Amino acid sequence: MSVARSAKKQAATKAVQKPKQKRPSKTTWRLIDRTSTIAAGVIATQAAALVWRAATGQRPPSDDASRDPAMQTREAIAWAVLAGASAGVLKVVLNRQAVAYWVRSTGDLPPGFKNPRP
Repeated sequence: MSVARSAKKQAATKAVQKPKQKRPSKTTWRLIDRTSTIAAGVIATQAAALVWRAATGQRPPSDDASRDPAMQTREAIAWAVLAGASAGVLKVVLNRQAVAYWVRSTGDLPPGFKNPRP
């Protein structure tokens, strides 16, 4: 009889105990954040090159070409503005999407983020 009682106690204890939820780590968030930043850089470079080709009909200047004295200064500046602006915008968009994914997945803000609303 004592064996049956102890088995019932163990079953009752297991039923009461909730399984521990595994919380995503800070390392997981860093990986997601850095991946979105790298993706933004790659996508922005390709998008800027596509826009440049459509607008000018030429290949976008490379780093070496932008130092070439034969290249007009305004052309080099235009490329720098286009590439930099597209990289900045895409970085913001992809990082916001990463945060939204994290919140949907975990129900909490990513590690290190503070809730802006009291």
